[in-house]
Amino acid sequence: MSSDSASRPHGYAKPVVVPETLDQLRGPTSGVIDLPRHLKWSGNPRYDLTQPGRIGDLYRTVLNEAATAADLYAYVSRDSLIQLWPSMWLPQAVRRAWEERFPELRSAHRRAA
Repeated sequence: MSSDSASRPHGYAKPVVVPETLDQLRGPTSGVIDLPRHLKWSGNPRYDLTQPGRIGDLYRTVLNEAATAADLYAYVSRDSLIQLWPSMWLPQAVRRAWEERFPELRSAHRRAA
C-alpha cells in the first residue's frame, strides 16, 4: 500500500495531494508542456519551460490542481522543486501539507525568508 496522500486541510476546499517521497518526482525540466484539462481547466495549458519563470508557474498549477500523485510524478521534478520552493507562491494549506511531509522544504523556505 502506498502512503501517497490527499488530505483536505481545515478551511481549504480541495484535497492537497502529496507524494510519498520527493524522489518519485521526475517530471520534465525543459521543453514545452501541455497540461491536461483537469490540471489547467482555465486559460492556456501550454508551458514553454525555456521561458523564465514558466517552470515555477507550471509547478504552482500542478501542486494546486493535482488529483492524484501520478499528476505530480508526471509534471514535477524533485531537484527543480527544491530549488524553486522558497520563492514559489502557494496557498498556505498546500505549502503546509508539503512541508509537513518534507521538512527539507520547510528548511529551504526558512533559509530564504
